[in-house]
Amino acid sequence: MKWPVSSGGDEGLAAWPAAREGGRTAVPRPANMGDVARLAGVSHQTVSRVINDSSSVSPATRSRVLAAMRQLDYRPNPAAKSLVTGRSQTLGVVSFDTTLFGPASTLSGIEQAARAVRYAVSVATLKSIDRASALDAIERLRDQSVAGIVVVAPTVATFDALSAVPPHTPLVAVEGDPHLDFPVVAVDQALGARMLTQHLLRQGHHTVWHVRGPETWLEAEGRVQGWREALDAAGIAPPEPLLTGDWSPASGYRAGLALAQRRDVTAVFVANDQMAVGLLRAMHEQGRRVPEDVSVVGFDDIPEAAYLTPPLTTVHQPFDQVGRRSLQLLMEQIDAGERIQRRDIISPRLVLRRSTAAAADPGRQPAR
Repeated sequence: MKWPVSSGGDEGLAAWPAAREGGRTAVPRPANMGDVARLAGVSHQTVSRVINDSSSVSPATRSRVLAAMRQLDYRPNPAAKSLVTGRSQTLGVVSFDTTLFGPASTLSGIEQAARAVRYAVSVATLKSIDRASALDAIERLRDQSVAGIVVVAPTVATFDALSAVPPHTPLVAVEGDPHLDFPVVAVDQALGARMLTQHLLRQGHHTVWHVRGPETWLEAEGRVQGWREALDAAGIAPPEPLLTGDWSPASGYRAGLALAQRRDVTAVFVANDQMAVGLLRAMHEQGRRVPEDVSVVGFDDIPEAAYLTPPLTTVHQPFDQVGRRSLQLLMEQIDAGERIQRRDIISPRLVLRRSTAAAADPGRQPAR
C-alpha cells in the first residue's frame, strides 16, 4: 500500500488520508527515510547525511529535511546511525541512590546536557555499595554499547571498580577522588567544609562539632578533611566523638539528641542539609534554641533549606554545573576517541542564613 506524499510544505501531512482495507481503516505505517526524502525533495543519501550531522549539506536543504522529519514524525534508528558514525547515541550513568538530593540533581543536569546534544541516557542503579554491584552496573551499560559512562556514585568501592572499564571507553567520575587516574568532575568538598567551619569560628565559638556522612563516601571524607583543616589552622583540637550519619534526617536526629545533652556544644557542622533537618528537630525537642544556644550549618543547599525554622546556613553545590561539565568532558573524549585525564574542580558557595549567630559565651579558644 502506498501513501500519497506532498512535494513539500508543512501542509503535506494533511494529505495523508486514512486508507480503507476490507471496510476497516488501516493504521499508517511509521515513516521511513524514503518518505522523508520524497517529502523534502532530496535523495536518500542527503537525508542520511542530515541525520548524521554531515557538514556537506547546505543550511537550506538541512532545514527542509528536518521539517519533513518533524512533519512525518520520523524517528531515526539509533542502531543504524551507530553503524554509520561508529558510536552509540546513548550515554551510560552509574548512580547509587537517585533519591538523595546530590545524585538526583547531578543526574538531572547530565540528562539536560545530553538532550541538547541529542544523546539518550541509560541509568544503571547500584543495588548496594560494594565492588561487585558497581561492576555489574558497568557491565550492564557496556552490554548496551553506550558511547561513554558517567559514574555518579562517589564511594570507595565504586571507584575501585572503575579499573574494569576498558581504557578506550570514555569515562567521567563525578565527585571522584582527584588523586585517582580517571577523569574527574567534582565540587571542592574540603573548601566548602572550611568555609562553614571558619564562619562558625569567626562567630566566636570556641570549637565546632561535626556530624559526618558515611565513611564509605568520598564526599563525606572531603568534608571531614576541610573541617579538620579549619580547626587546625585556628589551633583547635577537633572535639570528640566524631558522630556519623547516613545522610538521612533520622540519623541527624539521633546525633542531635546526643549533642543536645552537652552544654559545651555551641556550634555544629552537619555534613548535609537533610541530616541537619533531623538535628534541628532534636535540638528543639531538647530545649536548645537555634541559633541562640547552638549554631547549626549544613551542606548542599537543598531547596527546603531556606524555609526551615530557622533558615539554614549551608554551602551551595552547583549540581547542574557539575552535570553539564561532566557531559562536556565525556563528549570531548567521545570526539577525541580517547580518554582525557583531566580534573575539573568546581568551587562551592557559602550561603548565610539565620541558623548561625555569635556565641553567647565564646570563652577562650584553647590552643593545641
